[in-house]
Amino acid sequence: MKELVIISGKGGTGKTTLTASFAALAKNKVLADTDVDAPDLHLILSPAIKHEEPFKGGHYAVIRQEDCTACGTCRELCRFEAISEDFKVNPIDCEGCGVCVHFCPVKAIDFPQRVCGKWFISETRFGPMVHAQLDIAQENSGLLATLVRQQAKILAEDKNLELILVDGPPGIGCPVIASITGATCVLIVAEPTPSGMHDLERVWQLARGHFGIPCLACVNKYDLNPEMAEKIEQFCQQNEIKLVGKIPFDPKVTEAVVNGKAIVEYDTETASIVASMWEEVYNYLEKI
Repeated sequence: MKELVIISGKGGTGKTTLTASFAALAKNKVLADTDVDAPDLHLILSPAIKHEEPFKGGHYAVIRQEDCTACGTCRELCRFEAISEDFKVNPIDCEGCGVCVHFCPVKAIDFPQRVCGKWFISETRFGPMVHAQLDIAQENSGLLATLVRQQAKILAEDKNLELILVDGPPGIGCPVIASITGATCVLIVAEPTPSGMHDLERVWQLARGHFGIPCLACVNKYDLNPEMAEKIEQFCQQNEIKLVGKIPFDPKVTEAVVNGKAIVEYDTETASIVASMWEEVYNYLEKI
């Protein structure tokens, strides 16, 4: 089983749009969206949810009023000022560190797990999909991204599918690490700007330099800055990153997204370019 994760150094590079097109072109695959803080692959694929479960990650303190002696120890030790004068915990302020639970002299504080979001198994017009949504201001996005990947692998094994296609999160933080660890290959989507060049470099350093994961790259909207696109291409050549394609700026891409479609579902030159890119990516995966 192969796993391709599509990532970028920042949001808005076209990562999800490209993933949706690959989803339309690939066969025998499970789709996954590990950008759990701000998932949007479902906006294009319109999944029908078949299974839904709450996601629990982290804990929060709850003071049992009937057992509390109002000694004040918890309030003194809480650095987040989450405990009121009448010894009630504000769940928004509570960071779940557990200090109050540990030091309460009468053990009057419970420490249940916090429901942080939901995860889903759905069916799309391009096949099965595992995705999730972290609740507002909640943490543990890395843990939820890992859960999505685990469920996608289970689903692929159950259905005897050979590929997991992952729409990963942007950046180099915890959810990205959770999304790429152990992956077969990553595809980095870059923009032809100085910051885009920097983003490509730091994501490549994380994936290839730290985790040893083979890297592919593509440049989106390359014709908006051909000179910078050329510099990105040179960087890829110097660092043995296979450049699988350069995508031009195309207003049809925005039109497709607005209409909940992948660009390859449109009759446009960009669709042909993306289809050729997928052939490059698939052939590369076959050789790994």
